[in-house]
Amino acid sequence: TGKGNYSGTITRSFTISRRSVILTSASQTREYNGAALTNGTVTVTGDRWAAGEGAVYTVTGSQLDVGESLNTFTYTLNSGTKAVNYIVQNIPGRLAVTKNTSPVTVVAGSGSKIYDGTALTKNSFTHTGTIASIDVLSAAVAGTRTKAGESANVVTSYKVTRASDNRDVTEYYTFAASVNGKLTVEKRKVTL
Repeated sequence: TGKGNYSGTITRSFTISRRSVILTSASQTREYNGAALTNGTVTVTGDRWAAGEGAVYTVTGSQLDVGESLNTFTYTLNSGTKAVNYIVQNIPGRLAVTKNTSPVTVVAGSGSKIYDGTALTKNSFTHTGTIASIDVLSAAVAGTRTKAGESANVVTSYKVTRASDNRDVTEYYTFAASVNGKLTVEKRKVTL
């Protein structure tokens, strides 16, 4: 009894939600060294890509000078990965370059000669510590000695510039106190 008393169609609907994928590029901090800071790592979180699906990432973020910027990137979906199935959120990391804390010391040149009535000068210098290969250190040295004796040869100023565009990057470095050189004029031996 009751069989065959009903007829009809039952309709059911299903909703397939889009997957939420969060893409985050790496953040990194380091001291200035004359090379651009880059980091090509991209981390996938959230619901992640479905099995066998995904994307290729192109990270374009770069930071050369002291300061910070976004670690920008783009992505291209792999073959078979359909954008309609995903809600993708891009979160760029931050690339930060800080002042180099390794000390650089400018050392004035030293010189000597036998007294000849003309002034002894030595406008030269060396340095300890590292200056990036793309940068150039220049220094002004002042000192003069004419009479027999010794006197200081003093570093009066210094500057670091970017070789490619002459940009002043002195503030990217830490400088220790400069070291004086020595100018020596020896007495002239005279036999009468």
